[in-house]
Amino acid sequence: MNKKSNILLIYTGGTIGMVKDYESGSLKAFDFKTLMKNIPELNQLDCSIDSVSFKSPLDSSNMNPSHWVRIAELIEDNYPKYDGFVVLHGSDTMSYTASALSFMLENLTKPVIFTGSQLPIGDLRTDAKENLITSIQIAALQEKGRPVIQEVGLYFEYKLYRANRTTKINAEHFQAFDSPNYPPLAESGVHLKVYNEYLLKPKASKKLKVHKHMDTNVAILKMFPGLNESVLNSVLNIPDLKALVLETYGAGNAPTEKWLLKSLEKAIGRNLHLVNVTQCSGGSVIMGQYETSKALMQMQVINGKDITTEAAIAKLMYLLGDKVSPKLFKTIFETSLRGEMQ
Repeated sequence: MNKKSNILLIYTGGTIGMVKDYESGSLKAFDFKTLMKNIPELNQLDCSIDSVSFKSPLDSSNMNPSHWVRIAELIEDNYPKYDGFVVLHGSDTMSYTASALSFMLENLTKPVIFTGSQLPIGDLRTDAKENLITSIQIAALQEKGRPVIQEVGLYFEYKLYRANRTTKINAEHFQAFDSPNYPPLAESGVHLKVYNEYLLKPKASKKLKVHKHMDTNVAILKMFPGLNESVLNSVLNIPDLKALVLETYGAGNAPTEKWLLKSLEKAIGRNLHLVNVTQCSGGSVIMGQYETSKALMQMQVINGKDITTEAAIAKLMYLLGDKVSPKLFKTIFETSLRGEMQ
């Protein structure tokens, strides 16, 4: 028989933690100490729930790596006491934070489920209640005394995704997120269906290791027709820049103009890590498939395969923060560490 799960709710900020004051019409922060009173449905879940909040709740637009470290530390400090964690976060940068946490929490064997909402928790038509209740239910799932989910997930509008596979696709619909290159881990309907074949299965013997050094000397450059030499060189020569995500066309293609290839080659020569990801919402980089990506492959640009831009930037910060040697960097980046790429 499975024991009752202990779940820790971590509120960082965002719409989900707001309630409407119907007299003034303004939004105010929800008091999570009154969670059970305000959402009595939670009493039906077979788990006990504690909550902790950031002292000053953040709009997710203001979220940065120092806040990622704060979330990671809250999980690390409470890891022995709880069976699962639910992180409430604004939706705008949730995919970045959740992707980063997947790398920062090495050997994770418990669920860390990110969720949020498009409407405040007290709104008449809110999606917050369902997202919150199901996220807690997912975090509490156990089988033979072990958590069913043992990775960082993102739950929104009836679907649980691997966090580092997600991207925000809509600012207005309740279905705000998608995982274009990896199937959902679970779906909530009349029944909660978990797709075990898609879950990460970590080794239970290894101890949780929390990485707290994220190097932010990274940038993203999206290819576009008309990108000129001066703009490209300005980006490549940013002081202290260590890595650049190149969002290329289609399956990893870029212009073959000599000045562009020469500038990229020069940057690689001085140990700037260039990662090729597709700017398409789905699909993968396949360098060398077309003439327009052969040169990038030959100059040893890192193949981002089917990684999202959000996961690519988080992975770069993590690997640079871990001081991975330049010789091994390409090989390690091209290896799936937390199920973030095929």
